[in-house]
Amino acid sequence: MTLEDNVSLVTVFTLSGLEETMDYRATLFSLTLLCYCVIILVNVALVVTIILDDNLHKPMYIFLCNLCINGLIGTTGFYPKFLLDLLSPHHVISYAGCLVQALVIYSSANYDFSILAVMAYDRYVAICKPLEYHSVMTYKRVAQLVSFSWVSPLCCFTMLSLLASRQRLCGSHIEKLYCENWSVVKLSCSSITVNNIAGYAVIIFFFGHVTFIVCSYVCLVRTCLGSIENRGKFRQTCVPHLLSLLNITIALLFDVMYTRYGSRDLPQSLKNFMAIEFLIVPPILNPVIYGLKLVQIRTRILRLCTKNDRMKG
Repeated sequence: MTLEDNVSLVTVFTLSGLEETMDYRATLFSLTLLCYCVIILVNVALVVTIILDDNLHKPMYIFLCNLCINGLIGTTGFYPKFLLDLLSPHHVISYAGCLVQALVIYSSANYDFSILAVMAYDRYVAICKPLEYHSVMTYKRVAQLVSFSWVSPLCCFTMLSLLASRQRLCGSHIEKLYCENWSVVKLSCSSITVNNIAGYAVIIFFFGHVTFIVCSYVCLVRTCLGSIENRGKFRQTCVPHLLSLLNITIALLFDVMYTRYGSRDLPQSLKNFMAIEFLIVPPILNPVIYGLKLVQIRTRILRLCTKNDRMKG
């Protein structure tokens, strides 16, 4: 059988991350389903709250709404397939399904950086240039920023998916719970130099987002030090933003380090946690952090809960 024959046979991939956990898959299924339900609940609650309250139709809350919608999209790329795998003895995914899953999960994860960069810009204008805020953050500008946030990660990871799809593969075994581009590329029979360069370019691009956020906050801190009012704004709206940034940065750093430099000596359970941490913690913590910290959202949610209790009574 020739190399070309081997390549033509790679139509499905085998996911091996669950091999050592099948003895307690019922418990794992229950916990995973609970986690997914919590993610849906907290994100939908925040999205609906922002949509229903006209007082929350402001740039910062529109960006937050998009952040939560993205959390729902990204986790949908992982949890339904993972739950099915927990119920099945065979953990496989089609070639096309693998590329689509990788595109959805990673474009969504890196969208967080884009929208957080936009939110940092919004806070910079609101606190450092308050008199110009309403002339700068118009609905047209907000629409442009939201569009950029969605399009840039989608374009980046579509490019990576197309490059991965052009590789001739000599294997079909992915040592992970889900698909991602680098795991597919590592199965290639030919040179992966172009894929490697493109991958690092995308990492640098989104690292630039983090750098922009840090620079914005240096300016914000300088401005807030001289004003008690600005310090209050910083604590109310910027602290949740920084917590979200720290949250997603650490989570994706785990995944990048594991994907590219992970050791085979690590326990499978630890490798699995490193691989899915960004699919568990940020989608839950982001809406919780903002829901508890932002007074207008917290007040609106409490008002809705109180109204429901009265209606039941």
